[in-house]
Amino acid sequence: MTKCTGKIASFHTARKDRAISAGEYRVNERIRAREVRLITDTNDNVGVVPIREALQMAADRDLDLVEVAPNADPPVCRIMDFGKFQYERAKKEREARKQQKQVEVKEIRLRPKTDDHHRSFKVRDARRWLEDGMKVKVRIRFRGREITYPEIARDMLREVAEELDDVAVVEQAPNMEGRTMLMVLAPAGEKKK
Repeated sequence: MTKCTGKIASFHTARKDRAISAGEYRVNERIRAREVRLITDTNDNVGVVPIREALQMAADRDLDLVEVAPNADPPVCRIMDFGKFQYERAKKEREARKQQKQVEVKEIRLRPKTDDHHRSFKVRDARRWLEDGMKVKVRIRFRGREITYPEIARDMLREVAEELDDVAVVEQAPNMEGRTMLMVLAPAGEKKK
């Protein structure tokens, strides 16, 4: 049993003691090297200079000294406006995220005993989603002893794929996962992976 002293222990570590991740930079007084290879704001390579001299050059220009290559020997530092640099980097990341296409996967759920009328409604929804560029996962769930007849579900999935063959290609063939059989359909414009 531990004795409570009424004091709260602090387990926070100082920021400067953490390892630097790819997105973090040491700036100004946080740079720990004695000498650095200096690049000015006009991309001139000054060469190896003491850290105090590099900090003074950055201060004279009202800019920051940023360590851009900490693993080099000596570390490479650049004189720049760090706030502007962070803003532009975040802007590029936002643009890159915007360019990525998010593929949404919709799902229709059936059972081996689903009648044709109900299935036609589900297939109509799947057709609409495929035409909108979404992928469709067709899942057939088995209950009880239905699992002893997987060929019924396989035939049903084959029929669904045939009904949608003008707008879809089978991206993942029917396969069993536990008590379900599923198949993934992709829009016909995409190539099968």
